[in-house]
Amino acid sequence: MTTRQLIQAALAEDIGKGDATSSLTIPEKTKVTAHVVAHSTGILAGIKICAQVFKTVDPRIRFEALYQDRSRFRAGAVLAIVTGHARGILAAERTALNFLCRLCGIATLTDKFVSRVKGTKAVILDTRKTTPLWRELEKYAVRCGGGKNHRRGLYDMILIKDNHLAIIGSIAESLARVKTSRLPVEIEVKTLDELRVALAAGARRIMLDNMTVPQLRRAVKITAGRAILEASGGVSLKNVQRIARTGVDFISIGCLTHSAPAADISLEIIRS
Repeated sequence: MTTRQLIQAALAEDIGKGDATSSLTIPEKTKVTAHVVAHSTGILAGIKICAQVFKTVDPRIRFEALYQDRSRFRAGAVLAIVTGHARGILAAERTALNFLCRLCGIATLTDKFVSRVKGTKAVILDTRKTTPLWRELEKYAVRCGGGKNHRRGLYDMILIKDNHLAIIGSIAESLARVKTSRLPVEIEVKTLDELRVALAAGARRIMLDNMTVPQLRRAVKITAGRAILEASGGVSLKNVQRIARTGVDFISIGCLTHSAPAADISLEIIRS
C-alpha cells in the first residue's frame, strides 16, 4: 500500500460520510489559521505526510512546515502553520496528527537509543515488529532518529531463526541449504556452543538472541572478527550501553516500532 492509499484509507475510516459536528456548527466558508504545536521535546518525522493529509482533504489548505524531518524540537515549538477552510482543517486534524505523533514518537525513541551507544561501534537497528501496513513509514521514522533499517520483509534477506532450526534440526544443514542464495544471510543462535557451530559452518552474520552481557562479551572474543554480530532480545535504554560496549556490531530493538510512545503534538486554532 502506498502512502497515498494509506492516507486515503485512514481518512475514510475517520470521516466516513462526513464530519457531522463541523457541518452543523461551522459555516462552510469560515477560514482559520492553526498551529501544529509540540508539547514535548523530540525528533521530527512525518511532517510531509502530515501536510499531505490536509491537502488530501482540501487541496486549498496551505501548510507551512517550520521544521523539517530529522530536526530536534522542544516543547512549545510551532512545527507548522495551517491556513484554510475550517471544515477541511478540522476534518483532517486527527488523522494528520495520528501520523505525525506516531512517527515522531518512533524517531524520538530511536534517537535516545542511538545517543546511548555513541562512542561505540554498535549500530541501532529496527525489526519487523511494525504496525501492519505502516512498515515503510515506521522504518523511515527510525532513520529520522538516527537508526538503521534491518530487513524490510521476508523477501530481502535470509534470516534463519529458532523456528526454522526446530524444523530443519541443524545449524550446519540450514546454512548449507541457503549457500547458493544471493541474498544476505543471517542465522540466530541462543548459546555460545551454537555460535561455535555457526562459525564452523561458515556463518558470516550471526544474531545473538537474548544473551547476557557477559555472554555477548564472550561471543565477541570467540568470533574474533570472523562474522558480524547482532545482539537482539531484551534490549532497553537501561542496558543498551552495556550491550554496545561488548563490541557487537549491531543491536536490533523491537520496541523502536512496537512500543514507542506517541509524541505529544496538537493542532491549535489561533485565528478565524
